[in-house]
Amino acid sequence: MFEKDYVIVDLETTGLSPVNNEIIEIGAIKIKNNEIVDRMDILVKPENEVSPFITRLTGITNEMLLDATNIHDALEMFSNFAEDSVLMAHNANFDMSFLNNNFKRHFDHGLENKCLDTLVLSRKYVKGIKNYKLETLANYFNINYIGAHRSLKDCEITFEVYKNIEKIYNKNTSLC
Repeated sequence: MFEKDYVIVDLETTGLSPVNNEIIEIGAIKIKNNEIVDRMDILVKPENEVSPFITRLTGITNEMLLDATNIHDALEMFSNFAEDSVLMAHNANFDMSFLNNNFKRHFDHGLENKCLDTLVLSRKYVKGIKNYKLETLANYFNINYIGAHRSLKDCEITFEVYKNIEKIYNKNTSLC
């Protein structure tokens, strides 16, 4: 039921629209047999400036992005890292819409990887919480949330959330 090999991905962006906003960071963690085996974190140079709101949220400044990787190269690096792995994200529709939009723009194709969403899984297996935001789940599972809203840290939090959801699943199935 639960994957043992996958790549967790998280993006930081300049806004919520995959059409009108840009990716400014791609973070990913490669998992093999439920263990972290590799990580990548790429700052991406946007065409437009990052707003003060996004800087406050992520800590990513325009100065940090001056010499960052261009989006085409960043997507290629991510594709090489992820290969044909199952991708995982929290609120995967958000990240995948940005990735697919950018892959289509730069490579004339979207991603074909299977994708799992810890938001969907948490709604199915975690009961009695007020919402299913990553921060709420991190607090529920006592996962350190300091440094969130940076891609690699959000990947690490998502990894811990996924492992905790799997524990709930395993506990519930062993009771049958």
